[in-house]
Amino acid sequence: MTKRAYVEDLGDRLLVVNAYPERRNPLSADLYAAILDATAQAGAAARITSVTLWGRGGFFCAGGDLNTLSERREMSEAERRARIEELHAVIRSIRDCPKPVIAAVDGGAAGAGVSLAFACDFILAAEDAKFTAAYVKAGLVPDGGLTSTLSDALPRALVAQMTLLGEPVTAQRLFDLGAVTGLTPPLASREDAMDLGNRIASGPGGTMTAIKALLGTARHVDLATQMDHERNAMAAALGSAEAEEGMNAFLNKRPPISKP
Repeated sequence: MTKRAYVEDLGDRLLVVNAYPERRNPLSADLYAAILDATAQAGAAARITSVTLWGRGGFFCAGGDLNTLSERREMSEAERRARIEELHAVIRSIRDCPKPVIAAVDGGAAGAGVSLAFACDFILAAEDAKFTAAYVKAGLVPDGGLTSTLSDALPRALVAQMTLLGEPVTAQRLFDLGAVTGLTPPLASREDAMDLGNRIASGPGGTMTAIKALLGTARHVDLATQMDHERNAMAAALGSAEAEEGMNAFLNKRPPISKP
């Protein structure tokens, strides 16, 4: 049976391909496994500098399949929670991945597909893409951390429009609000994600990992605790080879020497 999602190893980065375009690339066990595999590899292998999520065939991810979700009505609440927790483990793996994770969004994202995109560090979206969180129209509520990530990135009125009314929002509007990293021509998000991956790969990987960790703690702790985290990270960074090269390059007015 053909896998509905898989990981492409591109040497210094990994590409997770959601590969069920006939159904607009919904969530699947294969997609969960591919993302968990990619984020685990990124954490274990120094050669991997980033992970990109992308949907084949012109759509990022349609979220949960309603036929599958309707079958869960026959389950106990404990069983339903366990199924939802499978998605949440994937979201945590993206957030906890020490390397940057990029969402390359062609066409659009819906439901938990929006959750996947907003869990990432960068979102590159085709200029014609739309983001839809219309759970309410099926009598359901958002999951995958979406109420949290949308609330972090967007004004409350727009979050209410997306979640309480189920209205789609264009990539252009999200870009104007700073919630999307960049806009691409239609069907070009993968190519632009590879360009962004090149920038990441040429940079100081250890430093980026430390910064991502700080961004991860910033919204969960008070200012004093976060400054303690920053103090410790900065003290460690000052002793690193990356800082030695970066500061020498700056002082000598030359670009830093990129990693091979």
